[in-house]
Order: sequence, then C-alpha cells, then structure tokens
Amino acid sequence: MKHFTRLAAAAVVGAVMGTAAVAQELYAPNLSYRTGPFAATGIPLMNGQRDYMLMLNARDGGIGGVPVNFEECETGYSTEKGVECYEKTKGRAIVTQPWSTGITLQVLPKTNVDEIPILAPGYGFSPMADGKVFQWAFNTPASYWDAASMIVQYLEAEGSLEGKKIAFLHLDHPYGKEPLPLLEKLSADKGFEMVPIPVGLKEMQNQSAQWLQIRRERPDYVVMWGWGAMNAGAITEAVKTKFPMENFIGVWWAGHDADLKIVGADGAGYKSISWSYPVLDAPVLADIKQHVVDAGDSMSNPEEMEGVFYNRGLVISMILAEGIKAAQEHTGNAEITAADLRWGLENLNITEERLAELGMTGMVPPFQTTCANHTGHSGGWMLEWDGEKFVKVSDLLMADAEVIQPLEAEKAAEYAEANAPWAVSETCDAES
Repeated sequence: MKHFTRLAAAAVVGAVMGTAAVAQELYAPNLSYRTGPFAATGIPLMNGQRDYMLMLNARDGGIGGVPVNFEECETGYSTEKGVECYEKTKGRAIVTQPWSTGITLQVLPKTNVDEIPILAPGYGFSPMADGKVFQWAFNTPASYWDAASMIVQYLEAEGSLEGKKIAFLHLDHPYGKEPLPLLEKLSADKGFEMVPIPVGLKEMQNQSAQWLQIRRERPDYVVMWGWGAMNAGAITEAVKTKFPMENFIGVWWAGHDADLKIVGADGAGYKSISWSYPVLDAPVLADIKQHVVDAGDSMSNPEEMEGVFYNRGLVISMILAEGIKAAQEHTGNAEITAADLRWGLENLNITEERLAELGMTGMVPPFQTTCANHTGHSGGWMLEWDGEKFVKVSDLLMADAEVIQPLEAEKAAEYAEANAPWAVSETCDAES
C-alpha cells in the first residue's frame, strides 16, 4: 500500500508539472574524494550520498519524475582540484557540493556571479548561515560554530569551565581553524583557557609532538577538529598515552566508526557531537537494500552501512533531494534551474512528520531554513563510543543562538566588505 501511494504521489507531481514527460535529468555533481589522505572518511560519506540518489532514481524515477545525475568529480580533498571540478561542472550544475572548507572558501566569492548554490551540510564557513549576505551558500543543518557551542554546553553540564584548560587539537587547514572565533569568545566569556594545537597535513599519522604537548599542558579536556587519517592518529595516540577517553570529544567529522574500531574497547568513552545518527531499522535503509544493494549498484558494504558516516551521507542527499522537490513544487517545473534550487534550499521544512514519510525518523533532528537562515541550526546529539559502536548519550543539544548570531552577522559583514562589491539581499527579512 505504501509503495502504491508513493507511485501515485509521483504520478500526481508529474502530471501537475507537465514537464516530466520530456525532462532529461537533474545534474547535481558531487566533488568527491575517494583518494588521498582523507579517503577513509570520504568513501563512506560518498557511498551514502550516492546510494540515496540511486534509490530515488530506481524507486521513484528520480525526483518529480526526473532522474538525478549524481556524477562525481574526484578532488582528493585538494583545494586546487576542487576548484577545477567546480569550473568543469558549473555550466550544467544546479548545485555545487564542495566537500572541503578550503574548496568552499575558494568557490564562495564566485557564487554571486555564477549563481549556483553551494550545499555544504555541516561544514564550510559558519557565517554562511546569514542568507542575506550569502545568498547562494547553505551549510544546513548545523554549522561549525553550532558544534563548538554544543560541545562547550555539554562540558559545562559536567561542571563549571571556570579555570579549566581545553586543548584544541585541530587540522592545520581552513577546516580546522573554522571554529576558532567562537571558541575564543566562549573562552573569554566562560573563563576557560584554550590551547590551540595544530596538526599539519604531514603530521596526521605521527602526532607524537602534539601529544607530548598535551601531556605537558595537562588539559582537562581535548576537543578535536580532525579529519581523515588525523582522527585515527589522534585516537591511537590518546590510547597509547593513557589520556582519559571520557575527556576527549570530537566534532562530527571526528566520529567515524572505523577510526574507533582500530582501538576497540580501549576507545570507550570517546565522544563526538553529531547532527546525524544511524537508525539501522529505518525504512529508508530497507528501500536502499531493495533498490540499490540487491540490484548490485551499491559501492558500500554491510559493515560500512551500519556506520555514522554512511548514514550521514544518506541524510545529506535527502537534504538536497528535499530542496529539489520544494523547488519543483514552487515553480511547477520538474527540470529546475540553479536559481530555483536556491529557493528550495532556503525553504526546507524538515519536520518530524516529513522525516517519518521519508523513512528517516531519528536520523537527523528536525530543522527549517529561511531566506535569512541558511543553516537551520538543527542541534545535535552527543555520541559516545561504547567499545563497539557509537551510541547517544545526550538529549538533543541546541547551539546558543544569542552568542552565535551576532558573530555570524559581524563576520558576514566583514566578508562582504572585504569582497566588495558584494551583492546583499535587500528583500530578505532578517527575522524570516
């Protein structure tokens, strides 16, 4: 019955739009990185994204009756190659998915000219939340400043941070430096000392110098903004040096199952903030098995498909698909333009009811975007490694908007001034 209802609904959408019969494809390229030093974390994310779109194509004929072309352009996480991929794909693309804060920052100045929305779920430049200034950029459903705020909130629940010391172990890359403005403000406001400890790209697998510094500093907590091989290197080093794992917390890109499986039970207590969660009996996973895995079209495997990152990839493609769907319904056209998709992405309304319809209840918190709010600020959960898997150890945490929003506005204005002339929306209501 559910299958009939889904097909009937798709037929109605196609009939209303009228263009589905002659529609060609929705070109939504992904700037992937299945190679290079970050491949271990990139592959499960790319596989999840890809499987969700393949499932929509096989089950529903695409979105609104139009197949999705989810072509990948390999960057190896290189900013230079990422910009090349952007230039190569932008002629037909309705979206750019940069998959690196460095690539995002390089593409961002082009957005007002090229008018192609950037979709950077949970990454990129945090002030992109300000839709009045960044009309073409989206970091739904939560920003890096949201992550830093939620981590500090979680630590505060353990006791006052006044006089405490937090080591900030981070990749020495635009991604790793992104939360610094908010962490510096929170450090001043809450009275804790923050000790930045950068990890160079060539040091990711050998962090003995960084962990020697951590031993000398004797911090109360280590907060990690790691990625790829850096995460496994840090977790292994923490176990070796007997750092208390319950005081070690990572951002959502430092919560990869495979990295913790290297140390197994010795990693128990390690935590990671997350805006997504794998719900292994979710109906969407059954549909993916039926339409993609059983058809032999998936690049994933059963172990990976149980992990946080694969399932986050599903959520990321769902966000894009819902933006496309909203744009189709708004315009009445099945084949939408990049400008149409911008409207769709700033009118997302991912409610509990909608998540249930998508078969994704519990996989991401509900969130809503607007013309002025391009992030949605969904909140997230603290996950903890129990020795075998990540489990939720908190209720939904929400970032402190009173602290973050003024900083977003300030840094967005600085960006616009530094990149003048910069088009700012005059019609977007700041309260919307």
